Amino acid sequence: MAFPQTAADAQGSRHRLARRLAVLLGLSLASPAFGETSGAAQVPPATATVEALDLSLSPECRVPGSKLYTLARLKAVKAALKEKRPIHVLSIGSSSAGLGASASYPVKLENALEQALPDVQIEVEARGLPGEVASGAGERLRSMVAEMEPDLVVWQVGTNDALARVDIEAFGEALDESVQWVKSHGIDIVLIDPVFTESLADDAYYTQMVRTVQDVARREAVPLVHRYAAMRFLSTQRTTEAHMLGRHFRLNDLGLRCMAEHATRAITLSLLQPDAAKDAGKIDPSKIDPNKTDAVKTDHATSETTKSDPTQTGTPGSGPTPALKQP
Repeated sequence: MAFPQTAADAQGSRHRLARRLAVLLGLSLASPAFGETSGAAQVPPATATVEALDLSLSPECRVPGSKLYTLARLKAVKAALKEKRPIHVLSIGSSSAGLGASASYPVKLENALEQALPDVQIEVEARGLPGEVASGAGERLRSMVAEMEPDLVVWQVGTNDALARVDIEAFGEALDESVQWVKSHGIDIVLIDPVFTESLADDAYYTQMVRTVQDVARREAVPLVHRYAAMRFLSTQRTTEAHMLGRHFRLNDLGLRCMAEHATRAITLSLLQPDAAKDAGKIDPSKIDPNKTDAVKTDHATSETTKSDPTQTGTPGSGPTPALKQP
């Protein structure tokens, strides 16, 4: 004997059907097509879309490209590649201070760069002081550059300044001045913004410090590693943030490895940026697939380049570029 179906039974049947369809079609139950229509707000399409992770990264370090980097041209590194000479990298900032797990960061960065740029000699030298703020680092930067003559400076900046509660405007001016000085000497620079920690996620001063680093990178047209956004994303993938952060804002071994991979990704994709303004319109600079940079397979000393399939941030460029492979 068939019993009449109650409203609750009918709703349960609809939900079970939706789940089966979602599994069969590979769709999320958060999609508006399967959301409740009575009394519940619909999920806007923009928020329902999930951005693909950058599969070139280690599984535990994978984040969407929009949360990983802002790209810009690296003229000095490209010149070193064209001249077939080693690339000298100066790493400064809190994780370059050589204390505890941080002592391994320069090695991780060097290894990641060598893996991404095969047949290219990479020399990374770290010069950091515990607790050093941007103004002090900027003063030391001049003497370090004169001594090392690097092609590239990778600067982790802002965390110590934020913890010291320095004046944000003064910090921005000091950072801007230092970046301009480095660029004026024909040296490339990549900035890495402050670390993320849950305890300061709602601290207006700390988040403003992060935005200030982003503003300087945009204004000076230099690549930026979005460490704060990347770590925030990764923290949502775990139950705690202990997998990334050690005590006192020092990154643990995994956090340092991810940061080295993220910095390398920003550097290698920035090498695909066009060399001249006349080339900028050839490919949409907001679209490059971070998982398809293996499309560039030429030797780093040659000038032929195969363009990547564009679907993500960044622009493959023309001119001599390295043979890139996944870090």
